[in-house]
Amino acid sequence: MDIATRAPVEGPTFIRLLARIAGSGGQPSGIAPSRRLGEWIDWTRAIALSRALEQSPEPPPPPPRGDDPAGEVARARRALQARIGDREAWEAALADPGEAGFAGLRKRHVAIQHALQASAGRLRGDLRDRLAAGSPAQARLAALDAVMEQVASPREQQLLAAVPDLLRERHAQLRAAADRDAGDLLAQAVPAGDGGWRALCQDMQELLLAELDVRFMPIDGLLAALQSR
Repeated sequence: MDIATRAPVEGPTFIRLLARIAGSGGQPSGIAPSRRLGEWIDWTRAIALSRALEQSPEPPPPPPRGDDPAGEVARARRALQARIGDREAWEAALADPGEAGFAGLRKRHVAIQHALQASAGRLRGDLRDRLAAGSPAQARLAALDAVMEQVASPREQQLLAAVPDLLRERHAQLRAAADRDAGDLLAQAVPAGDGGWRALCQDMQELLLAELDVRFMPIDGLLAALQSR
């Protein structure tokens, strides 16, 4: 099937962006999400998950009053969005000539991924602590989320770590296209040696913004549960 005639990929923005960059047809796998998640859970984690669903933990002492978890989440999101969209930083990343300019871009992409992971992990843990100090239902949700993070995070990190390699292939495609179109007037407007990096930077920024949304999904859910008490 030609790329132009492929059906649009359904699903989260992050998946649709990956499919577009990879040139994937995005055909559904036919595997239900619950079954896919079941493939990630070994018997020890299944036991922990069952216990989290069944137990009624005693809440610890409540966290200090007067703080603003919603504001903290919003500030963290804005800071990460600003880092992702920092044009000067992306341009500076090109100073690394390795892999025809890709090495610096990859390093920055991976550094932002680590920042997303660290920020999301800190916020998620803090919100769980707050929920654990709430009602029995909220405490149970906190325990369940802790187990779910243990189940999903290793697989999630494995999948996200593969994104830079996909982007390397995209970079090679863009450089080849720029070389082919070197005589075109539009291509002449691109600085020599650009190799399509502007398009690649846009792809990277869109992917990182979509990854931010993916990593903050459980945070948004925990925050909503916390605000409901």
